[in-house]
Amino acid sequence: MANNIESIPSWDLSDLFSSIDDPKIEESLANLRERAEEFAEKYRGKINNPDLTTDMMLSAITEYEAISQDLDKPLTYAHLRFSVDTTDASLGAFIQRMQELTTEISIVLLFFGLELLEAPEDLISRAVSDPSLANYRHYVTSSRLFRPYMLSEPEEKILEDKANTGRRAFTRLFETTTSSIAFHMVREGEEKQLTMPEVLALLRDPDRETRRSAAASLTQGLSANQQTLTFIFNTLIQDKAVDDRLRKMQYPEQARNLSNELDPETVELVVSSAVEYYPLVARYYETKREILGYDTLTHYDRYAPIFETRETVEWSRARTIVLDSFGGFSPTMRDCASDFFDRSWIDAQIKKGKRGGAYCSYVTPDLHPYVFMNYLSRMDDVMTLAHELGHGVHARLAGDKSYFNFSSVLPLAELASTFGEMLVFESLQKSASDEDRLALYGEKIESAFATIFRQAAMYRFEQAIHARRRSGGELTTEEFSAIWQENQQQMFGDSVELGEEHRLWWMYVPHFINSPFYVYAYTFGELVVMALYARYKQEGKTFAPKYLDILRVGGSMTPAETLAQIGVDIHSAEFWQGGLKFLEGFVQEFERLRRCKSGKIGV
Repeated sequence: MANNIESIPSWDLSDLFSSIDDPKIEESLANLRERAEEFAEKYRGKINNPDLTTDMMLSAITEYEAISQDLDKPLTYAHLRFSVDTTDASLGAFIQRMQELTTEISIVLLFFGLELLEAPEDLISRAVSDPSLANYRHYVTSSRLFRPYMLSEPEEKILEDKANTGRRAFTRLFETTTSSIAFHMVREGEEKQLTMPEVLALLRDPDRETRRSAAASLTQGLSANQQTLTFIFNTLIQDKAVDDRLRKMQYPEQARNLSNELDPETVELVVSSAVEYYPLVARYYETKREILGYDTLTHYDRYAPIFETRETVEWSRARTIVLDSFGGFSPTMRDCASDFFDRSWIDAQIKKGKRGGAYCSYVTPDLHPYVFMNYLSRMDDVMTLAHELGHGVHARLAGDKSYFNFSSVLPLAELASTFGEMLVFESLQKSASDEDRLALYGEKIESAFATIFRQAAMYRFEQAIHARRRSGGELTTEEFSAIWQENQQQMFGDSVELGEEHRLWWMYVPHFINSPFYVYAYTFGELVVMALYARYKQEGKTFAPKYLDILRVGGSMTPAETLAQIGVDIHSAEFWQGGLKFLEGFVQEFERLRRCKSGKIGV
């Protein structure tokens, strides 16, 4: 490894609290409880009321927003601490306590959202039409999309309170279970015990035997926990089914579509457009198989590097690559990202008990976001860093928005992250040799495939398991695995042979647990970026201010309204096909570079 662990940052969360024992936490929660009770006493019965005035609505929303923003901080701090060590019992107890206390306060405030939904349309329309409420018009409108599906206040309170020992408890069990699995491998003649991020990283190792062993180790670790993980999946899918039934939701994806402010036809258009382009995946992997010189590509060859190299990327170099790439597009973007390094807003060290994956927590607009990742000194990790810092830039540019308008819905939340990756890719390939460009194009294409096509396949998997669970009861491990394998194999066609080991790999995907039907947002976001990046290449520097203005919107508009500002119609099949055709151009360039190096490349 090129890095000493000391050179890779851990974050400083002191802008939130100094420790889990910080007395400010309890003081804050006590103050919030008092504010919530005063709010309830002041406004209960005043929103769903014929006498509602604009001044009353404005006063209530701004107070409610301020309480909600401050209530977010203790729980966010707990989640950030728990992510870094899911095996620490004290952190587990802390996150549970924060969840229970914030739930108690949220229940006091619950009446406000219900009254906002129950109030007649003419009453609410009259109130929010006043210019003084312009800042909250979108918040009110989007909230009222759930009007037909809300329950009574006593019922909503029960569901919220029981979630801590139900859905949230099982989500925590999933995170603790998967983070605690010890994956055993023999490396350099010695048996090693690896974390999940480490074993997943070895699936990208240049040595085929190492990749094969890593795949076997991953499967063995999951298999040893399959009974627990299968039970968790079944329980949470059924929990969602019960929730949907009580709310009279018509189909499993409906709650996600409503929260994303997308109609089901648009979602299906995006996913089906991606599925129609599955042959592009097979086309690429057939070329990769020829380059590698293999008779057959398997599940552990998908991310095999084209060249046998063990090059590592030091953290300082990763920082330079990302900041220079962002700066080449916009100095504003670079400045926003630079603060994450300078102010210790990133946690990238590999640690025992640390959960896998990467994310950017936006926190609240009056503070700043934090980036979480597991940095293993690979170029792929540089792309992950660019991805999460893209999120961070998005959050900072939208930081002047109030709390309810701060975070964009999921499909647009991936816009800045995937655009950040594209900027790094563009920067790297400009100065690379043809041979290195071939490798870079391969890595970028595989990343795009994972974001567009693999997520579409995972969305189809989710649709199938939720439908099967509702119609036929609990699924066995074998049934989950068969549905997973079928949908993943469809993406690759005959170009990759997904072996029996791969059948269990649905078990470690956190999105299925934390955020059902989240995954199509990746397909949506990546295709938007492909289409917008094509425009950037046409327009040049004049595109940057338009792009940054989209990020500044935050969550104050619907996806359709946000993208319409630059002339994009998300209901147009032509728009989505444009993104896919831009990606096809990457594959064509990869094939051209392969022809230029024909006979000189192989493993």
